[in-house]
Amino acid sequence: QVQLVESGGGLVQAGGSLRLLCAGSGGTFRSLTVAWFRQAPGKEEREFVARVSRSGGGTNYFDSVKGRFTISRDNAKNTVFLQMNSLKPEDTAVYYCAARNSADSLYSTIAKPDRYNYWGQGTRVTVSS
Repeated sequence: QVQLVESGGGLVQAGGSLRLLCAGSGGTFRSLTVAWFRQAPGKEEREFVARVSRSGGGTNYFDSVKGRFTISRDNAKNTVFLQMNSLKPEDTAVYYCAARNSADSLYSTIAKPDRYNYWGQGTRVTVSS
């Protein structure tokens, strides 16, 4: 059974940076597509943030984070990263790492939480103004 553990969250001022990590175990990590979602305070739905392909060569981003966030992975270390720069108060949320076995890269699919098989517990990011 695949397990995902997020880390790297915290409190940062607007304009600052954080790097989130998602460490995978219990399976063949390199065979998984991995994404980050976030759930803002008071909201029920998780919002797609970014996704990286199995090899790391393909990425997708939610419009509001393009140019500010970068997703990457190191399969040798079973880890996916989310570098977040120029953070804004509206980025405040609990960030979740999710993984799926499918390599489908259609945006309408990869952006849906219910298409992912495995989830971490989340790491909280708070951006103060």
